[in-house]
Amino acid sequence: MLTVRLTPKSARDEIVGIETFGEETVLKARVRALPEDGRANAALEKLIARWLKVPASSVSVAQGTKSRLKQVKIEGEPDELAAAIVASLG
Repeated sequence: MLTVRLTPKSARDEIVGIETFGEETVLKARVRALPEDGRANAALEKLIARWLKVPASSVSVAQGTKSRLKQVKIEGEPDELAAAIVASLG
């Protein structure tokens, strides 16, 4: 699980980096999609899949579908995913 703070209606789709939100460290992401009918969530899933170079089918928003703070589930080997996240933030 990856905690993501999502900003919809942005100028472009991008992973901005990490930030502290409340008392939690979260991944900050922006997508162009509007937050209607799950479009922003779908755009976030595709963005994270491209970012980590994993199949889009292995990424899903598990919690927070109507919130800016989301729990994104990524299926795969935990050690490999953690290394990919660290390398991508690099």
